Amino acid sequence: MKIVSLCGLLGYGYSEESLNKAFSEKVDYVGVDAGSTDPGPYYLGSGKSFTDRGAVKRDLSLAMPKALEQKAPFIIGTAGGAGSKKHTDWLVDIVKEIAKEQNLSFKLGIIYSDVDKTYVMEKLKAGKIVPMSETFPLSEEAIEESETIVSQVGIAPILSLLEQKADIIVAGRACDTAIYAAPCIYEGYDPGLSFHMAKIMECGAMCAEPVAAADVMQGYMEKDYFELRPANPTRKCSAERAAAHTMYEQTNPYMIYEPDGAIDLKNSKFEQIDERTVRITGAVFNEAAEKTLKLEGVKKVGYRTICIGGIYDPLTIAHFDYIEKTVKDFVKNNTNIKSDDYMLSFRTYGGSESSLGVLIDAVGKTQEIADTICSLARSRILHCDYDGRKSSAGNMAFPFSPSDIHVGEVYEFSVFHLAKVDSLSETAVIKIEEVGK
Repeated sequence: MKIVSLCGLLGYGYSEESLNKAFSEKVDYVGVDAGSTDPGPYYLGSGKSFTDRGAVKRDLSLAMPKALEQKAPFIIGTAGGAGSKKHTDWLVDIVKEIAKEQNLSFKLGIIYSDVDKTYVMEKLKAGKIVPMSETFPLSEEAIEESETIVSQVGIAPILSLLEQKADIIVAGRACDTAIYAAPCIYEGYDPGLSFHMAKIMECGAMCAEPVAAADVMQGYMEKDYFELRPANPTRKCSAERAAAHTMYEQTNPYMIYEPDGAIDLKNSKFEQIDERTVRITGAVFNEAAEKTLKLEGVKKVGYRTICIGGIYDPLTIAHFDYIEKTVKDFVKNNTNIKSDDYMLSFRTYGGSESSLGVLIDAVGKTQEIADTICSLARSRILHCDYDGRKSSAGNMAFPFSPSDIHVGEVYEFSVFHLAKVDSLSETAVIKIEEVGK
């Protein structure tokens, strides 16, 4: 069985030549991950995508007709970047727009993975919430303050839609591996090998040389092994790169943990078949004794205004610690804003004797508060005095006018925990509909 990974993340792009090369032979399934928590909590809270709509549409426009022509189910995970209902509907709209423009007809499967506060509260009261860190316990207050909560589903809801013969599947928040493991397991292949291949393929050609998340990877699943080969002839997959990506984002180099269970890699082997192809064997799947799903929730904590500047005077740079403390004290003592209603921080970059980049970061209970705090800090740092200062003004230079930039709403994670579940499909809402017919 052949499965194709378009790229590391939908909207990152890929070579059209690579896509054509991949589809020059029979393709059985196509997959692409569309999101992550890497960009932080803002996107889950705001409902906005961190990938550009035009770039996402381009990536889908090229691949959808090829997948449908070869009757290769196309699976997309963590729609819109963060995988909430808003993000999933956003991506579904793009899929339908392409279908209309290209006169495509297909069966569309949709997976929503949002959960409401009541569900999480019941899990907490039942003792079925497992903290992922001792420093981050879950409280009822945190649940109540959450604006959006999603569950990270595994292969179960995808398998359900494959059984219903969906041609294109758009999933909300999902495990990256589920995109590629589900079709392999659906076709009867070994779960250990399926999850291992999925783990390496999830980032496109990141397991190839030259490394690139923005290119196409091909996976070939057999009974006792799988092989990986990049579609782009300018790249090659090496045993070293494949092994390295197996350990990507893993706390244990010998184990991969998924909602369904753990994949034991202690006996896995990576063999270079030819210059561009690696064969991998040995992964063993152990079903989880207790099923869990990760929950991700966010709450709004304020609004942000920033100011970017540079300092090029060695004497000012040498006194920056003093300047920072002086500015913070000045802001605190020269405004009626309560200290609990804002946070002011300075982020520095570089740090050589001749140059220092400075980011003033003001977060306020309201946008107006953030604006005021940033403005005061910016003006004070510009004119702050210190021992030995020779200039009369201008400690810092600003590359932009206006100097103060509204970033807008600020979110933080309020829920980032595992929930014990009776079924790995219990948080998934599955829809299926005919498009273009």
